[in-house]
Amino acid sequence: MRSGVFRVSRNPMYLGLALGLTGVAAWFATVPGLLLVPLFCLYITQFQIKPEERILLASFGQQYAAYMAQVRRWV
Repeated sequence: MRSGVFRVSRNPMYLGLALGLTGVAAWFATVPGLLLVPLFCLYITQFQIKPEERILLASFGQQYAAYMAQVRRWV
């Protein structure tokens, strides 16, 4: 569980999406696009990551809680 990219972030897929959105916004030099990245992060955290974490805690208990204590949600 704590190998590879999962040693750095508990949600590497969402981190990659956020970085991709940042790259696209920077490529097209759109300030509104850059402003949408934090909104994306807030939305994903509230409506996708937190529910997933509740399910994982219910499934794996203390083992996942220890992982959460050692690895940050985003970076």
